[in-house]
Amino acid sequence: MELKFEVSTRIGRPVHDVFEAVADPARLSAYFTTGGAVGRLETGATVQWEFAEFPGAFPVEVVEVVQDERIVLRWAASEGASEDGEPAVDADYLTTVTMTFQPLDDGARTLVRIAEEGWRQTPAGLKASYGNCMGWSQMLSALKASVEYGVNLRTGAYR
Repeated sequence: MELKFEVSTRIGRPVHDVFEAVADPARLSAYFTTGGAVGRLETGATVQWEFAEFPGAFPVEVVEVVQDERIVLRWAASEGASEDGEPAVDADYLTTVTMTFQPLDDGARTLVRIAEEGWRQTPAGLKASYGNCMGWSQMLSALKASVEYGVNLRTGAYR
């Protein structure tokens, strides 16, 4: 059994605007990476994402970017928790995240899909995949609220 998932949502803005809200580190930091994002998502780059609820920056490898269509990332898997309760991250064990952006309604709206795969087939891998599934679902909701309404859903939600 391969551990993977896909989540999606429809956002009431054109593809380019939605894509840029993910690719641009300043915009991503405004609603998702609560500790900040450093580096634009461009093929071959390694960017840094930091979340207030998980102190310390996470390196994110940008495998592929097709403007307004697809972003493929790889990052260290987290399984379980360390002794201090923070997620245990294994830098040699990467999962792959694929985001796709599809125009709908003559370009007025965008369907965003996020899939992640590559966890070890263990109880800890399964639990980690569930946690990331929840996280990406929340990211899509925060993206929608930010792009459509200028609201940051993550403010105060995690710390």
